[in-house]
Amino acid sequence: MRTIFVLFDSLNRSTLGAFGNTAFPTPNFDRLAARAVTFDTHYAGSLPCMPARRDMHTGRLNFTHRPWGPLEPFDNSYAQLLSTAGVYTHLVSDHQHYFETGGWGYAQAFDSWDFIRGQENDPVAVFAVPPVERIRQRFDPRHYPTDGMEPGRTATRRTLSKNVWKRSRHAINRLEVREEDDFPTAKCFRQAFDFLDRNRDSDDWFLQIECFDPHEPFDAPERFKALFDTGYDGPILDWPLYEKCTNSSEEIAEIRGNYAALVSMCDAYFGKLLDWMDENDAWSDTALILTTDHGYLLGEHEWWAKNRMPYYEEISHIPLMIWHPDVPRRAEGRVTALTQTVDLMPTFLDLHGVTAPEEVRAHSMLPLLRGENPQRETAILGMFGGPICATDGRYTYFRFPETGDPSALPLYTLMPSQMEELFSVRDLSTAELVEGFDFSQGAPLLRIRLSEKLGEAGMGILDNWHEGHVLYDLSSDPGQTRPIEDAAVEARLLDAICAHLRAHDAPRDLYDHYALTDRTTTP
Repeated sequence: MRTIFVLFDSLNRSTLGAFGNTAFPTPNFDRLAARAVTFDTHYAGSLPCMPARRDMHTGRLNFTHRPWGPLEPFDNSYAQLLSTAGVYTHLVSDHQHYFETGGWGYAQAFDSWDFIRGQENDPVAVFAVPPVERIRQRFDPRHYPTDGMEPGRTATRRTLSKNVWKRSRHAINRLEVREEDDFPTAKCFRQAFDFLDRNRDSDDWFLQIECFDPHEPFDAPERFKALFDTGYDGPILDWPLYEKCTNSSEEIAEIRGNYAALVSMCDAYFGKLLDWMDENDAWSDTALILTTDHGYLLGEHEWWAKNRMPYYEEISHIPLMIWHPDVPRRAEGRVTALTQTVDLMPTFLDLHGVTAPEEVRAHSMLPLLRGENPQRETAILGMFGGPICATDGRYTYFRFPETGDPSALPLYTLMPSQMEELFSVRDLSTAELVEGFDFSQGAPLLRIRLSEKLGEAGMGILDNWHEGHVLYDLSSDPGQTRPIEDAAVEARLLDAICAHLRAHDAPRDLYDHYALTDRTTTP
């Protein structure tokens, strides 16, 4: 068996024709949908980027014990397990978070990897003295602030705020003249085809093609941008802050158009992979999986982005398509059963005949391809410290924390780092070595209380959660605009939350954080 796993970041389900998009064409994503099995009720798990990837690697939820961070020493990664079983694993990615302090271990779990430079704030064009006036002339200061940057003076990570530093790095990259072949997504697929052409006659390999696009900033080549020309003639708006939407209708249209252009680019380059499959008759011996880590709000619910608001369907309900050469496609080509990001890990192992470790709490999706009964009735998802969302595919229930105190919820880890830096000495001073959990293979863990509102990716996610607990019925309210009250449904989903926490050996602190009384049902 050969497997190609294509992972885009922030690819909204609603932009794909297979899931009902009619606003603009996605012909190549639709090409796969016409051949593969489409999963209609597939949800994220831990959010955002690196927590989602730890879910993928381990088949367990990350957010029940810690926020954003590296793979742990005791984690059983699918890439390592496949390699041990004799399957060669290779990663091609431009996802710069893998090469920050808080992303260590994921790429290194593969037998080999290629890293493409230049996404988001990864500095490729380097200026000690940044071209401040050029940035101010070209970019909207709401998306590319230059506070603290003065013409003719050096600027460093220590002298600028984190937000100004990151966004200035991307602005500087964009000031360089680039052809389409220079864009990271184009480079990712070029490197992937190098691997595929070298190994077209080999068996037993797993290739992960992972593109940061269409994650913000929404920077696409001109031929894709031209498809969505909105007539806007102001400075560049393509990197919304994670905040309430206060833009004009013209600005919203421009930002959405920039996102659509990037989705179209992803679709076009994915089409090149489908062409390779056609030309090499790879459909007969190669599995192909397409998905994303989470979605992204483009003004829906009056919000931009993710992290600071409830995980509405636009964020949590994500696309998944699977082609398996040995499983005939059923007539309808769709699976309605509830699945989740964590289910990818045992599926990858199952494709190659490798048994999942006993600590895995997810389910292979291959039986669903064969039309067998679902193994999952409910799923929970969330970010460390934020609300827990429980769903059965029809209802979504948000259980909010009882407190906004940043030190209320300790985390458990042996890899004490944030996205870009190690935990501070102040934070480490709170650490105590405690008994591990059922997944830590006998290793003790550090129990640490953070001194500031960290949340996922360093953001103060508790600031804007609304109070109380919220239930939606997706069958009558797919846009989640009208909360309902149904005591029986709420009680059932509360049971499910507790069952999943118990299955993941969640710490007592987590139950207290959400004022939960442990219950005794199973997920």
